[in-house]
Amino acid sequence: MSEFPPCPKCKSEYVYPSDGLLICPECFYEWNPEDVETEETGDITTKVLDSNGNELQDGDTVVVIKDLPVKGAPKPIKSGTKVKNIRLTDGNDGHNIDCKIEGFGSMGLKSEFVRKA
Repeated sequence: MSEFPPCPKCKSEYVYPSDGLLICPECFYEWNPEDVETEETGDITTKVLDSNGNELQDGDTVVVIKDLPVKGAPKPIKSGTKVKNIRLTDGNDGHNIDCKIEGFGSMGLKSEFVRKA
């Protein structure tokens, strides 16, 4: 048997290491084995950091640090836009913040383009 823990997504036991991460060959999920695993759910929790390295939490208020173009919108989200009551997600495409921005609606943001207010 493998000396590595099973995949947290599909529970496959065929996990292998690569560049400090563990990879599941069945569902292609990658994770850091040093992340904390909670006992109740088995979910892996990771810290989400803003552009300055501050840890973000659900319900925080953040400020956008650069103009962000939005597909289908005539104008970008301007630098300095304040976003209240964020929700952290495990976005596969890098968008790990869900929020509502006035004038744009619901959308996902990357934490590297915001700072904690």
